[in-house]
Amino acid sequence: MTAGSRGDVAPFTGVGHALVRDGHEVTLVTHGRFEALVAGSGVAFHPLPVDPRAELESSRGRGLHRSSSGLGKLARVVRLARSLVGEMADDVVAAARESDALLLSASLSPLGHVVADALDLPALDLPLQPLAATRHFAPPMLGGGSLGPHLNLLAGHVVDRSVDHVFAPALPAVRAQLGVPRPPRRRRRPQRPLLHGFSPLVVPRPSDWRPGLDVTGYWWPYDTAGELPDELRRFLEAGPPPVFIGLGSATVPDPAALSAEIIRALRLAGLRGIVQRGWAGLSAEADDILTIDDVPHSLLFPRMAAVVHHCGAGTTAAGIRAGVPSVPVPIQFDEGFWAARLVSLGVAPQSLTLRKLTAERLAAALTRATTEPEFTERARKLGTQVRAEDGLAKVLEAVNGLS
Repeated sequence: MTAGSRGDVAPFTGVGHALVRDGHEVTLVTHGRFEALVAGSGVAFHPLPVDPRAELESSRGRGLHRSSSGLGKLARVVRLARSLVGEMADDVVAAARESDALLLSASLSPLGHVVADALDLPALDLPLQPLAATRHFAPPMLGGGSLGPHLNLLAGHVVDRSVDHVFAPALPAVRAQLGVPRPPRRRRRPQRPLLHGFSPLVVPRPSDWRPGLDVTGYWWPYDTAGELPDELRRFLEAGPPPVFIGLGSATVPDPAALSAEIIRALRLAGLRGIVQRGWAGLSAEADDILTIDDVPHSLLFPRMAAVVHHCGAGTTAAGIRAGVPSVPVPIQFDEGFWAARLVSLGVAPQSLTLRKLTAERLAAALTRATTEPEFTERARKLGTQVRAEDGLAKVLEAVNGLS
């Protein structure tokens, strides 16, 4: 069960497919617009009613761009999410009634555990970001960086309580529907196991995390080998490796202006480019620039000289897996955290904020990423190491141990 953007969904198609191969019957419970992601995987699908793209493009969703700080964006997304959880609750309960166990992403974990407890089902948390408070870094949802050990820890607890605030309006009705009483106000939280779907080479497991919080390695989306579209293949064959520029499921205030800056940046850097339209609605056409729709990152990224992206957890993982340098352009939520990781790992020259993105800054970063060999060398080495990890092994072991 997961909710959010494509990056919050795609890794679980790989988890589901691996479980199917292991003999399980699996249903992915998420927004209806993502049903095509499980095609051919053997994973069944149960749609949730909310359309995340429509929400981001609504007046409430566009309001997220009016906050420049991590705390401001967090406050706005909490208000947005509080209004949507109730819309999904009935379908979460319905899917759970047909299940023997629940696997929960962070975006639905509090609701899922209430349902699992009421129906006496085992449940396992599978977050894609570091969730538990730690002294080592600030909560990813605040946008990355460190506030110092004590403030990092305090901020982690604040974000944790903010998540409770998101789900609070929906849970009484769910408990009433399932006939379970409200828990005591001061009940201590259960110490549940969490398996985190990212590489310890990218985010080492914090030393102050309690036992049961494990980092497994990445979970790659399910996709068939497939082939590139003919137009894209011809473009790649017509010249040197281009750079990829795409913002995935992120939206932007002015797609036309940003597209113009991207074109100018590619011209200044003397690079060919592939621009992914995405939810941002980017578009740039010329002899040396091609605009595309969805193409599996696993097919496209290894053929790039560098990738410019918003640093969602899934796209960050795909760039690392491909072994090519990145130029991060984080927009909101945990994207600043992943951008900072790429810079600290030496596979990205710098992080560029969307608010201050200009053609000159993007061109300078692209020039460094594509001409300074240390970025390519470090990216290639990290990609080799990450591809050798088996992030699904612990998930399969944990699921087979559920009872």
